[in-house]
Amino acid sequence: MLWIPGPTEVRDEILAELQRPMIGHRSAEMKAVIERIDPGLRLAFGLGKDSTSMAGVGTHSATAMMEGSLTGVGPRVLCIVAGAFSKRWAEVARTLGKEVTVLEVPWGQAVDPDQLRDTLGNGAPFDAVTLVVNETSTGVLTPLGPVAEALKDSPRTLLLVDVVSAIAGSPIDFDEHRIDFALAGVNKALALPPGITVLCASERYLAAARGNERRTWYLDPVRTLEGHRDRKTPATPNVPLYFALARQLEDISAGRTLPEDERHKSGAAAWQARFEKHGRMRERTLSWAGDHGLAPYPEHRLSSPTVSCFRAGDLDVARLVEGLAQHGERIGTGYGDLKWETFRIGHMGDHTEEGLARLLTLADEVIADLR
Repeated sequence: MLWIPGPTEVRDEILAELQRPMIGHRSAEMKAVIERIDPGLRLAFGLGKDSTSMAGVGTHSATAMMEGSLTGVGPRVLCIVAGAFSKRWAEVARTLGKEVTVLEVPWGQAVDPDQLRDTLGNGAPFDAVTLVVNETSTGVLTPLGPVAEALKDSPRTLLLVDVVSAIAGSPIDFDEHRIDFALAGVNKALALPPGITVLCASERYLAAARGNERRTWYLDPVRTLEGHRDRKTPATPNVPLYFALARQLEDISAGRTLPEDERHKSGAAAWQARFEKHGRMRERTLSWAGDHGLAPYPEHRLSSPTVSCFRAGDLDVARLVEGLAQHGERIGTGYGDLKWETFRIGHMGDHTEEGLARLLTLADEVIADLR
């Protein structure tokens, strides 16, 4: 079973959706699938009933929409870099010819709002800030409230966020947190196979993007979102993954992915219960690590509800990962520079608390053998 930081385990019911007979992407059937997606997608981004922000789906990776999102903003971009994936967004911005300023944050920490405010106020206004909300490489969840507060004094600056391993695992609250653009793959806490991206944009972002010359066609976020709105995808989409996304969003919203005693919940209450389940799995995993003298890479208050990253200490990461793999359970090594210094457990998506307990019991045995 996959307990890596993504892709994560996919339920049989979702895999069955991928085997449905093909339909035409300009058909009434396809329009109906897109309409099934919208209610749950708006709940995933935390949009209220009266929100004017626009959510949609694109057939490409989340990294592709890192690039697409930047085509809609002006040249001056401030990239908050606190891990491997936020570093990637800065590299994408440079590739596009943006004037990039990097705000370096030590790995394992979240951006300091006062430092962010000072950087934003130093010189000409930035057109956009990029932020990875849940840094999969370090297991850090950056609180969005303080970031939103820091941006209040920079009304011209758009906030672009990567919520890849946050969405469906923790609240996004897009409008409340003054987000202008959010993107996410579906292969982490949404628990689908990779291949499509969900995205959301504010009216402010869309107005700015429409006024810019966007040197892309396929990755144009305006074209993607307006196409979704009009039920006419710009190009042939990944139809099987649309089926899977529609089913998963409906199941989450109906409480079908919750523990049995909570399956009576629906709508926003079901999503909140899903977030709370992820929170309990984080606390259980942190407690287990503490029992073995293993320290979380980020401090507790910043620890992700979907991906736990631990300093390996005296453990041989390769042997730990291999030992669990021999029992059919796969966890992740560290990422990039942290590959053999840390290991990661992805307790996200449709994983259960009972399944996590089994994994950690097996990990107890493997660690005892290693030591």
